[in-house]
Amino acid sequence: MRCDKEKIKSILPQREPFLFIDEVIETQADEKVVAVKYIRPDEDFFRGHFPGNPIMPGVLIVEAMAQTAIVLYSLCKPEIAANHPNYYLGRVRAEFKAPVFPQDKLILEAHKVKIMDTAGVVDIVARVEDKVVAQATLTFGIKPKK
Repeated sequence: MRCDKEKIKSILPQREPFLFIDEVIETQADEKVVAVKYIRPDEDFFRGHFPGNPIMPGVLIVEAMAQTAIVLYSLCKPEIAANHPNYYLGRVRAEFKAPVFPQDKLILEAHKVKIMDTAGVVDIVARVEDKVVAQATLTFGIKPKK
């Protein structure tokens, strides 16, 4: 299954300028999602991070990972995701291995560790081309909106 930005917006609660995945290029049942973020040189965060040497902030790489994890959750629990619950990032264990620059194509590959109705654990690797730039295990919670 491939998803364009409009389909992604139907799944994720985030919107521009805080939407950090542009397309989903691969899914494997409810086990894996591969998403892409095209790093544009005019991204607002580059103005201050860092002038003359723009680098995507690690926290935004983690946010892109978390958004990819929500897409994976929506494949695993479509009946819950269809009600647009609130998602809460509970724990992040991340390693950053290389910087991400303007013009890079950030590829985010999420693998299900455990998905329940009210929580999930996902392993995610972020790459630019074949180089791993970050990897993380994300634990998140899901609560219905009131």
